[in-house]
Amino acid sequence: MSKIVKSSKRFILTLAASSVVSIGFLLVRVLSTHTATYWFLAWNLLLAWLPLLFSWWLVLRLPNRRWFSPLNVLLTILWLGFLPNTFYIASDIIHLKATGGISILFDVTMMLSFTWNGFLLGYTSVYLIHQQLKKRLGRYEAHSLIAFVFLLVSFAIYLGRYLRWNSWDVLINPAGLLFDVSDSFVNPSSHPRAFTTTLMFFVLTTSIYAVGYQLAASVSAAHETE
Repeated sequence: MSKIVKSSKRFILTLAASSVVSIGFLLVRVLSTHTATYWFLAWNLLLAWLPLLFSWWLVLRLPNRRWFSPLNVLLTILWLGFLPNTFYIASDIIHLKATGGISILFDVTMMLSFTWNGFLLGYTSVYLIHQQLKKRLGRYEAHSLIAFVFLLVSFAIYLGRYLRWNSWDVLINPAGLLFDVSDSFVNPSSHPRAFTTTLMFFVLTTSIYAVGYQLAASVSAAHETE
């Protein structure tokens, strides 16, 4: 088992506890209002766990098996395919509105909790993959690949929020998905939100990751000097 996996165990357990807190907020809301208005937050959080599980499994296998072995390639594709779900949760804030059944401040807190956990799950899985890339590629190449991943993720958020595509549509309806993706590039005037949404989430996700990455590097360096 690699060092990065061992050091991540406690953190992943903490992530699980934090996710339980988010579910707790949702249950309190359901019991208080007798409605399941925001049930989709729990579903989105469940989907957000999948990339971490795929990346974890992949990292466990990489010390003994080539990255381009069939199962490792599949795990990489699954990780990338479901990764947008982790950051997509932030876009659920557009559903926020005063319902009268409960304080809107409670709903804001609940949604921030789900968004926070989605981002943490996503960034943890990206960090695991990033460390493996650095072992096999140059530092610049690894950083560039991760930046490209965030660009793909940001575009996928646009596809999910405005064109209503889901991760599993890659398998269920690949032709329709490919048509909408290609149409976004061929006819950009017909998709004015494609560029702005992609750029907005790319700047957001990469800037937060850059800070978190440097923080993790600083903590690691501090431990090495002790």
